[in-house]
Amino acid sequence: MTRFGDGLALGPDLSAAARTAVEKALAPLSAPPDLVCVFVSAEDPDAVEAAGLVAMEAAGGAAVVGCSANGVIGGGHGIEEASAVSAWAAVLPGARLESFRLETLKTEDRLIVVGMPEGHDDDVVGVLLADPYTFPVDAFVERSAEALPGLPLVGGMADGRGRGDTRLFANGEVFADGAVGVVLGGQVTAATLISQGARPVGPDMVVTKADENVLYELAGTPALDKLEQIVLGLPEEEQELAGRGLLIGVAMDEYADEHEYGDFLVRGVVGADTDSGAIAIGDVVEVGRTVRFQVRDAGAAEEDLAALLERFDLEPVEGALLFSCNGRGRAMFPDSDHDARVLNRVFGAAGVGGFFAAGEIGPVAGRNHVHGFTASILAFGPSGDR
Repeated sequence: MTRFGDGLALGPDLSAAARTAVEKALAPLSAPPDLVCVFVSAEDPDAVEAAGLVAMEAAGGAAVVGCSANGVIGGGHGIEEASAVSAWAAVLPGARLESFRLETLKTEDRLIVVGMPEGHDDDVVGVLLADPYTFPVDAFVERSAEALPGLPLVGGMADGRGRGDTRLFANGEVFADGAVGVVLGGQVTAATLISQGARPVGPDMVVTKADENVLYELAGTPALDKLEQIVLGLPEEEQELAGRGLLIGVAMDEYADEHEYGDFLVRGVVGADTDSGAIAIGDVVEVGRTVRFQVRDAGAAEEDLAALLERFDLEPVEGALLFSCNGRGRAMFPDSDHDARVLNRVFGAAGVGGFFAAGEIGPVAGRNHVHGFTASILAFGPSGDR
C-alpha cells in the first residue's frame, strides 16, 4: 500500500502547474489522501494565491495546508527562484487531523495568539507554517512547551517577496498573514530530525559568568580571550570559516560524556566587547550550561545531516516533509537538490516534499525552537493500524 506521494511542476502557468503537481502527488496513492501540503514559488502573490486555490480544489476532500516560498522541494529536486509548485500527499489511516489558522490579537500590554486547536492526549506532532512579518513565530514556538506541552512542532516561515506578499493556504482559503498548520494525532507513526548544519570546534566549556545573552566568562576565562585562544588553535581552513561567521552551540544534555553532532542548539555569535571581554550570542544562556563553538560550511552541513540520519531510528520511512533553509540551496551547495537528494538516498522511494523556508521550526532535545540554516524533517513510518 502506497501511502505517500510527491509532485513537482514548473512553468509560467502557475495554476496549471499547481494542478499537475497535486495530480502527480496523488497518482501513486492506493487510497484518497487525508492530508495534502502545497508549496508555491513565484514573484506575483496574486498568481501564488490563484495557484493555491487550484491546488486545494485538486486535492479533493483532503485537509490541505501550504504556503508561498522562494523555492520548493519535490520529485527529488529543489527549485529556487523560479515559478514552481510542489505537492505532498499522505494517506493516514487511523489518524486524527485538525487543521488550524492562527491570528494575533493585541491587548493593552501583550499579544495573544488565537486559533490553536485544543490538545489531546494522543497528539503526535504539529506542522506550522507562519508569515514572518505578521506572526510572532519566535515567541510562539519558544513558549510552545507551556501552551502545547509535549507537542513537537515542525515547519517553517513562509516567504513571499516582501511584507504583504506571503500567502498561506488552509482548507480552501488563502491568507496573507498569521499562521496555518495541522495537528496530527491518533494512529500516526512519525519522528523529527533537525540538522543544524554546523560542526563543533574546540573544547566543551562551562559558562562561568553570564547575563541574559551576554557571556562574560567561559571556563573561568574572559569569553573573548577564550574565543581567541580557540580560533588561533584551529587549522587554517577552520579559522577562515570562523572568520566568516562563528557560531556557538548550547549543549542540550549536560550529563552526556561527549557532545557531538545534533547535541547542541546552535546560535550565532552576534557581537563582542573588547573592554569587558564579553561576547553576545543569539540566545539566553544560564551560568553552568555547557557550550562549544561551531563553524558552518557545505562540508559541515553534509556531515551533520549524514551523521544524524545514521542515528535516525524510524524504519522504514514511507514519507517525509522537508523544510530546508533558503540559505542551504545554491547559497551553500553546488545545486538546489542537495537536501532532497540526501533524503531520497537514505529513505529510498519515500515521498518527500517541502520548501525552502525563511526560518525553520523543529524540536531539539524535546523543546521546539526556530532555527536558521537548518533542515527540519518530519518523517513518517508504517501506519499505526498495521
